[in-house]
Amino acid sequence: MSKSNANSEFISRNLARVAPSATMAVTQAAREMKAKGIDVISLGAGEPDFDTPDHIKAAASEAIAAGKTNYTNVDGISELKEQICYKFQRDNGLSYSFEQVNVSPGGKPVLFNALLATLNAGDEVIVPAPCWVSYPEMVRMVGGTPIIVKSESANGFKLSPAQLEDAITPRTKWLMLNSPSNPTGACYSRDELTALGEVLLRHPHVLVLTDDIYEHLVYDGFEFFTIAQVVPELYERTLTMNGVSKAYAMTGWRIGYGAGPEWLIRAMAKVMGQSTSNPCSVSQWAAVAALSGPHDFIAEWNKAYTARRNYVVKALNAIDGLTCLTPDGAFYVYPDCNDWIGQTTASGTLLSTDVDIAEAVLRESHIALVPGTAFHSSPHLRLSYATDMNSLKEACSRLSAFAKNLI
Repeated sequence: MSKSNANSEFISRNLARVAPSATMAVTQAAREMKAKGIDVISLGAGEPDFDTPDHIKAAASEAIAAGKTNYTNVDGISELKEQICYKFQRDNGLSYSFEQVNVSPGGKPVLFNALLATLNAGDEVIVPAPCWVSYPEMVRMVGGTPIIVKSESANGFKLSPAQLEDAITPRTKWLMLNSPSNPTGACYSRDELTALGEVLLRHPHVLVLTDDIYEHLVYDGFEFFTIAQVVPELYERTLTMNGVSKAYAMTGWRIGYGAGPEWLIRAMAKVMGQSTSNPCSVSQWAAVAALSGPHDFIAEWNKAYTARRNYVVKALNAIDGLTCLTPDGAFYVYPDCNDWIGQTTASGTLLSTDVDIAEAVLRESHIALVPGTAFHSSPHLRLSYATDMNSLKEACSRLSAFAKNLI
């Protein structure tokens, strides 16, 4: 028996139900190959390739110089909460008090702390798929049951009101929404959110957890809305999560935030008080500068994202066996690779699943991407276009060559 198997008896049952993060695994595999000198193009990570703007970095330096490096309030400094309240009013028409705002060390902890604070064994959480890899695993980790509801490309990879109605049971505690979506880039319109809200209003025991982390990354004139904004009756039942990682290129600063009912925010702070305690003090001051400072760079970055998206979608649709929708937001494309299933690569690898495809593409073409299986929707591939255009062109060229060599 291996040492890892011998120690498995000590692992909690909840953790044993949890799958490792596929996106982190792909990123790590790409790093290891690069460390060996292999020219890998990494399209697996959900991370902007832009640098954090200078005024944000300057604010962090000033905070260090001023000695703002001590513990803070467990769920965020008042100066940051003030800017978060202003952001929700400015961007979403939502009014919150400080007592309704939580600041956590990243967007993921906002979600996790809310689930940990509310879920009991047997409680269900509706997770529309394709979905971010961590949603179902967070639910499992705290003892809940994810109810994965799959949407198809014909419906733009979006949950329909009928699907939502069918998924709700007396045990349903949360609906998790993500718009713009990771992995598909799908965005819910105002009318689509209103229709989902009408279903939720018939089921007052269901809370809504909406992940708006890609809010500012929308293209072609798409107008972003969040569900508490368009269905005000859901305001007291909704936790609206956001953060600075994607729009402000601050992934490593680890600041996420959420706003919702006071009872929930207090419960989340209680969780933090016995786990992480406060987010990094210096990062909080940087986030103050991000939310209160200039935002003109976002439009410039979005021009670059739009050009990259357009190139990649066109290039992928020109590759035999791939079909790719044009997403409205985020920085991912999610091509269907069903026609590659059952084929054999140039090295003799049979492609039985999209996992096989992703592994073969990494091994033979040196492109890191994530299989749709990780997002509970296969056979697809997720490619991030948050990288430079030259790398994207080379990646698409390699994928084209990969496809031409399939038998």
